[in-house]
Parts: sequence; C-alpha cells; structure tokens
Amino acid sequence: MKLRHLSKRLAGSVTARPLSDAEVRLVETVLLPVERPLFAALSRADQRHAVLVLERFDRILPSAAVEARRAALLHDVGKSVSGLGTLARVVATLVGPRSRRYADYHAHEVLGARLLERAGSHATTVALLRSDGEATILDALRRADDV
Repeated sequence: MKLRHLSKRLAGSVTARPLSDAEVRLVETVLLPVERPLFAALSRADQRHAVLVLERFDRILPSAAVEARRAALLHDVGKSVSGLGTLARVVATLVGPRSRRYADYHAHEVLGARLLERAGSHATTVALLRSDGEATILDALRRADDV
C-alpha cells in the first residue's frame, strides 16, 4: 500500500501542472491573506495536491466551516520546512526520520501548525493540523488526503 501511494505521489509530482486561474481564485477565497504566502511557498505538486484534497474534503463534508477548508488546503504546509525535493521525500518516507531534514518531513503536521500559528491563522485551523479537533472533521480530512 505504501509503495502504491508513493508511486502515485511521485507521478503526480513529476507531471504537476500549475494551478488554473479558477483554482488560484478558489485558494484566494478560502485562505486568509496571512496564509497565502505559506501556500505559495509550496511546490507546484504540493499546491495541486492541496487543491485536490480541498475538493475531496468539500464533497465529503460540504457543510464544513471555512477554517476546516483552510486546514484541507494547508495540511502539508509544514513539508516546506524540510526543503526536500520529490526523490528525497520518497527516500524519507521509506527510511524514516534518520536525519534532521527527514525528521522535519515526518513532523510536517506539527511544523505546519507552528507556521500557521505564527502567521495568525484561526485557532481551529491550527488545531486541525495538530489532529486536535472534531472527530468528524479530522476523519474527513484524512479521507480527503488519501489520494
């Protein structure tokens, strides 16, 4: 299962196209202005993945508050801290947190929550990145991210 997921993510990373104008507008309507630079710092593949997760999340939980929708878009924002490229991420996933950068990659949820907290994101969005929140929302986020 892990290899299948890695294969899909690797292929998606290599073939990721920039967000469309409509997708950029969607991101801008969901995120707070202070969150947009964090999203912009994500790789093209991570941005594309985030939009896909938001779309899936919206189908799973259409009545979710905007703070939860922000968490769907920003769930991987902490991955930028590690500075790892696509192939290094695959290696980090396979070998675990054997170096500082690999450890940062594996702790991306905690690091992302810290980034959002410092930026001034809503407490609910930050809590959801820490996996602390309403079980229904957390389950919907996990299911949406299972791409």
